[in-house]
Amino acid sequence: MEKLNIFDCNRLNMIIHKRSIAAFISLLFFLSSCRDDKKGVHPPVTPLTYSELTLTPRSTTLYGDFPATIEGIEIVQLRPMVDGYLEKIYVPEGANITKGQLLFQIKNPVYEEAVVTAKAAVRSAQANVDAAKMNVEKVRPLVEKDIVSKYELESAQYTLQSQEAALDQANASLRNAQTNLGYTTLRSPITGVMGSIPYKIGDLISSTTASALTSLSRIDQVYAYFALSEKQLLNLSHRVPGATLQDKLNHLPTVSLVLADGSQYPQKGRLETASGFISTGTGTVSLKAQFVNPTGLIYSGASAVVRIPRTIDTALLVPQSATYQLQDKTFVYLLIDGNRVISLPITATPTNDGKFLVVTEGLKSGNRILINGFNLRDSTVVNPRPVNADSLYGK
Repeated sequence: MEKLNIFDCNRLNMIIHKRSIAAFISLLFFLSSCRDDKKGVHPPVTPLTYSELTLTPRSTTLYGDFPATIEGIEIVQLRPMVDGYLEKIYVPEGANITKGQLLFQIKNPVYEEAVVTAKAAVRSAQANVDAAKMNVEKVRPLVEKDIVSKYELESAQYTLQSQEAALDQANASLRNAQTNLGYTTLRSPITGVMGSIPYKIGDLISSTTASALTSLSRIDQVYAYFALSEKQLLNLSHRVPGATLQDKLNHLPTVSLVLADGSQYPQKGRLETASGFISTGTGTVSLKAQFVNPTGLIYSGASAVVRIPRTIDTALLVPQSATYQLQDKTFVYLLIDGNRVISLPITATPTNDGKFLVVTEGLKSGNRILINGFNLRDSTVVNPRPVNADSLYGK
């Protein structure tokens, strides 16, 4: 075999190299054409499945909470009627007391001496009356026998009348002295609870003292005082029947009382008016709710919350999870024809448990909404799956 020279070998290598490059380029064009063919194919898109809720009217109860201050049904500030030194304190602060129970003793010898003096004056006046009666009885038979003039009898009778008047005056002075002395003993005018005592034994007190001896509170029934704004009062007037404010309050259901620890007081209360005008300083009207307090659990001066229920028979309830917020507005995803969704703004009030919204504007009965939609574009087609409304609302 004839050997190739070096020139022929180089030429052969170049031919093989060029053919390899051409084959590689052909392969690239083939692969590129395959990709181009795939780009033209669009597989069908399957709509995603979302839970759907059809809105129907339901009955629900909303609660309005109003901060309140508790006061006993009767509060009495006990003040001295006379001057003197505080001699005895019979009941400690905070004790339960009954009507007529002895509380304080004031010491003032002047009133004791006045009683002694008045009693002596009464005895003296009584003696003068007795003497005048004897004189009348002595003169009367003498007049009957014409021994003395009848004017003597009349004079004796006038003297008796004068002495009887003096006796009445002495008795009045005695009663006045005894009354003043009685003011030195202070008894409870009501059944209730003893308040704080700012004085100690030996302190000088008087009827002009600024601070009372103590405050007594009757708490077998209590009032919870709270305020409504002018707007709240107008809303109440519009939705509750009645000619007067008290008539409207009588149409409202019983209210609850939430104590400071968050517990609900077991007894229900009734609303009453506390003032008949709106305060120009605060723009509010004062109301009160009366509660029975047989166990004395609630004390005068305590803080609490009055909870007023409001029942809506035809409420449209939307789960909080079915809404989203955008620029201080609340939106839902509304299902329209063709199972397309659109974002719809609504006006609603949250329920007290925070799980639902009561829609006042934007939706109506029969509307369908998504309850688990998230970041959906308007006109997106979905596959709705109805949910059991009773199970959703927990009924």
